[in-house]
Amino acid sequence: MYVGCLCSAGLLAACQPNEAGRQVDNPDATNAGITSSRDMLPSDTLLRLQALPQLTEGLGKNGAAVIDKDKPTLVKFWANWCPLCLGTLEETEAWRTDPRFDGLNVVTVASPGHLNEKNTADFTAWYQGVQKDFANLPVLIDDTGTLINQLGVQVYPSWAILDKQGNLVQLVKGNLTAEQAYALADNADNDFAELKAGKAKPEGAVTSTAMKDVKKQGDVYYNAQGKPINTRTIYLAGGCFWGVEAYMERVAGVVDAVSGYANGDPKLKDPSYEQVIDGSGHAETVKVTYDADRIDLETVLDYYFRVIDPTSMNKQGNDRGVQYRTGIYYTDAKDKDIIERVIAQKQQDYTQAIVVEDKPLDNFYFAEMYHQDYLAKNPNGYCHIDLSLADDKPEGQLSGRTLAPVSSVADTLKPKRYANYDKNALKDTLTQAQYDITQKAGTERAFSHEYDHLFAPGVYVDVVSGEPLFLSTDKYDSGCGWPSFTKPIDPQVITEHKDKSFNMTRIEVRSRVADSHLGHVFDDGPKDRGGLRYCINGGALQFIPVSRMAQSGYAPLVPLIKDSKTAST
Repeated sequence: MYVGCLCSAGLLAACQPNEAGRQVDNPDATNAGITSSRDMLPSDTLLRLQALPQLTEGLGKNGAAVIDKDKPTLVKFWANWCPLCLGTLEETEAWRTDPRFDGLNVVTVASPGHLNEKNTADFTAWYQGVQKDFANLPVLIDDTGTLINQLGVQVYPSWAILDKQGNLVQLVKGNLTAEQAYALADNADNDFAELKAGKAKPEGAVTSTAMKDVKKQGDVYYNAQGKPINTRTIYLAGGCFWGVEAYMERVAGVVDAVSGYANGDPKLKDPSYEQVIDGSGHAETVKVTYDADRIDLETVLDYYFRVIDPTSMNKQGNDRGVQYRTGIYYTDAKDKDIIERVIAQKQQDYTQAIVVEDKPLDNFYFAEMYHQDYLAKNPNGYCHIDLSLADDKPEGQLSGRTLAPVSSVADTLKPKRYANYDKNALKDTLTQAQYDITQKAGTERAFSHEYDHLFAPGVYVDVVSGEPLFLSTDKYDSGCGWPSFTKPIDPQVITEHKDKSFNMTRIEVRSRVADSHLGHVFDDGPKDRGGLRYCINGGALQFIPVSRMAQSGYAPLVPLIKDSKTAST
């Protein structure tokens, strides 16, 4: 999101991924959960990095040749079995050679023989076949595993952010986005002072998962073509801001969502979380910036009312207190009439009075960095909101189409039923992330999609065509960071293809009707359920809850929904 929200505030469990990206117990891990320099100051880290052998030809024999001791350092830890690692090597190389990163060392570290990586000889032989594609990417070899154990690296990819002295400032679980990396580069000169301080302002980055092609410079947002976006802003309080922020980030047309504190004691400037819960009067509030050419305020508020109890005073979900009140705070007086009209319409659905505040924004302060993107960084974190509601299409429709009623499973699975979609309009009907995954075989970040930890009953359909692909019955928690299933709803709804990218051999999975790239299938799944693991990008799917399957055209599949076995195996 930005310099101030890169890492989890919670502890990471001691685990290691296997060859397909799952996680199993790692009894050798030490310093597990270390995430900041306040927990550990590994003064010898920089010396260790400089002494490591360097694998890429032409960049010197060891780390000292690519690490300037007078600069802070970004270290990417990766493995050759990790699809996301491989898919972002080119991006990492580009950062190293980008003039904007002149104030930073950017290097990568592989640990042969550890966390199920190949041994040193095999890894070296494998990398010789791909290094020509990454001629400017330093690959340091730590076959002792000292650094990953010292820093608590347990998930690939991971990034260690080191200051000029080699002290660990943050350990980031998962990949850095381009926005995060550029924000770090911009703050390298002050040796990450803002990040060390524990609270920073969002700058130069966006958080929307529905509009990942958006960039920000100053207060202006730009689309993928570099043109300014017609943005407007509304401030929404709906209980714990972790869920509200994650939810609004998913709404199509929302550009940015940032957690903060609003409309409290005007004498208290920039309150801390402790002051807010101690009675400062501020509400946990999300600043929502949206593209007014793609979505209007009334629609934004319609999404908002889906996930709150508007008749509950100072309470949402399990949270109680004035800081958890509901409220809509505006900065443009023209929005007041729209807000009042929406509230009046919603009141017709309730017998009790709606108690949502409707006020001008009096003050707003950004929340601490560990609150920002909290659920993305803590997939199992508390959330009182059903995030999948942000993906809902109008009842009975998907991608602008209506599915005719059917009476049998066989009829529900007929391919012709899902062939009537406009492939030429996908850039308009899909988000940028959905388009990149399904049409360009992209891969989302591990642990980044809500479907990874969603186990509600229902069916997962192709986001392009609506063709049913997987049942919640067959979903399980593999720990790999992507939604995982033991089998498709029927073998005929998917196709399999040999994937030899990155000098490896894997089996790609695509949908039958739309030929959407979904992910890959591996043979490390639960043995008692067939032994397969369909590792699927959440962005390639749309989840239809069982309560809405009938009205959405999937009624015959409802009896197939059974309790899923969510435990990792």
